[in-house]
Amino acid sequence: MNSPPLTDLSDRARDIFRLVVEGYLDSGQPVGSKALASDGGLNLSPASIRSVLAELEQRGLLAAPHTSAGRMPTETGLRLFVDAMMQVAEPTREERAAIEQRLGEPGPIERALEETSALLSDLSGAAGMVMVPTREPRLAQVSLTALDANRVLAVLVGEDGHIENRVLALPAEALGTSLEQASNYLTVRTSGRTLAEAAKLVEAEIVSGKSALDEASRDLVQRGLATWSEDASHRPVLIVRGQANLLDDSALSDIERVRSLLDDLESKQSVSALLERARRAEAMRIFIGSENRLFSLSGSSVIASPYRDREGKVVGVLGVIGPTRLNYARVVPMVDFTARSLGKRIG
Repeated sequence: MNSPPLTDLSDRARDIFRLVVEGYLDSGQPVGSKALASDGGLNLSPASIRSVLAELEQRGLLAAPHTSAGRMPTETGLRLFVDAMMQVAEPTREERAAIEQRLGEPGPIERALEETSALLSDLSGAAGMVMVPTREPRLAQVSLTALDANRVLAVLVGEDGHIENRVLALPAEALGTSLEQASNYLTVRTSGRTLAEAAKLVEAEIVSGKSALDEASRDLVQRGLATWSEDASHRPVLIVRGQANLLDDSALSDIERVRSLLDDLESKQSVSALLERARRAEAMRIFIGSENRLFSLSGSSVIASPYRDREGKVVGVLGVIGPTRLNYARVVPMVDFTARSLGKRIG
């Protein structure tokens, strides 16, 4: 989407355009010439303002929906505003402290990711999204307990304190005294490694005969690592919170758009593919309406930012999705600060 250069507009046209966009983003309603004449401080007659509005409409920056006398920005107009005119409102000291406090609470990283998605939803009044880090956690300990004759519960403890339970189905002959031996072996071999790294090491030891495991324990270890590693590669990659925020009063007049958006959010793999573009760019991305095919029918905007670990490596993406009338000036810096705060939590 190519918007005209800002220098192509006169000072008067820029002022009126800015007021229309800001008024629309604030209210969600088209802005008319009378409102601009009375509230905008332009010192222009409604007739003069209407002339400028018509010019901006011809340039593709504004549109008049239905039979309304007011104007609202087009996607091209929103792009020009966001790229060249928007004055961001940095989070206040209180807001920054609240974000850092919520993300700094102890617990597993998954809880921090859930909290981040909910936090973004609360801050934006839209839906918050967090793409789970691409890397697997490194393990500190593994313990195995028989649940019944054919199932084993594995408790995987990460170096970051995260605890995860996995269940493995096994034939009855694989259980018994082999559990303790397998637990001890796994703890030593997985300590400081991801499941994928541990699986390679264990496989090499078993093939070379260096594992010192009996047949039952060896079968248990191989089955467990293979299954858990496969599970990790197929985990949900996206956490979405706050969909209910999309069903506000203004949505009732455009229920088909909102229904389309909610349907899109159900396709988490597709949404993740969109966020992946922000991860690859390693910078904040703002997608407005039809600029991305996934949300073209729902006319939605996405503000997404990668977040990094302490070494500066991009490990995931977070963001906000909502109607194109998002408060970009407030949400953009909020998303950026939240990404930096989550990065500190990731470690």
